[in-house]
Amino acid sequence: MDALTVLASAAFGSTVYLTTFSAVRWLNQRASRTKVVGLVVIAMVLCAVIGVVAYASQSVVVGFIVGAGMTPPVHRWILQRRRHVASS
Repeated sequence: MDALTVLASAAFGSTVYLTTFSAVRWLNQRASRTKVVGLVVIAMVLCAVIGVVAYASQSVVVGFIVGAGMTPPVHRWILQRRRHVASS
């Protein structure tokens, strides 16, 4: 397993998570029809990305899972910290 490939895939997994998070947040502010169509498109793109990652080597899969798994708690921590610093 190549460590550099794992790190690069972790960064990619993190990017996919943050991009999806931002897109869904943006779609929640739109009309119901636009929201449904947007969520379907996002789901299709995520399925394609996961399929490509699953087809790749084991180190890519491990890195992608690590990056996508670590990003949500770190992202929540950063947002809470930012709110705490702003209120001080």
